[in-house]
Amino acid sequence: MRSLLLALFLVLAFHRGEAAVSCNAVVGDLYPCLSYVVQGGNVPANCCNGIRTLNSQAQTPVDRQGVCRCIKNAIGGVSFSSNNVNNAQSLPAKCGVNLPYSISPSTNCDR
Repeated sequence: MRSLLLALFLVLAFHRGEAAVSCNAVVGDLYPCLSYVVQGGNVPANCCNGIRTLNSQAQTPVDRQGVCRCIKNAIGGVSFSSNNVNNAQSLPAKCGVNLPYSISPSTNCDR
């Protein structure tokens, strides 16, 4: 799990997006979700708060694409199991948030 955290922070720390929502903000808002993505179980309330915050901050297509790219780059920078991907993909629905993209390594953020 430590290698997953380290990779997540390294990927996002060096990624600079055009969007108003920085990758550092994405990391901060989604960090509480990491335990659920890795281990499953109950989704922490502060994870859902982070997802809602990102969703409300990313109002324009450029902002949403930037957040999507940050998430996709983080996923692409680490090794993961299908359970990890399934857990990540289930987060928006479990938090009652409708994202315009799927949390997946194969997501096209330009749509």
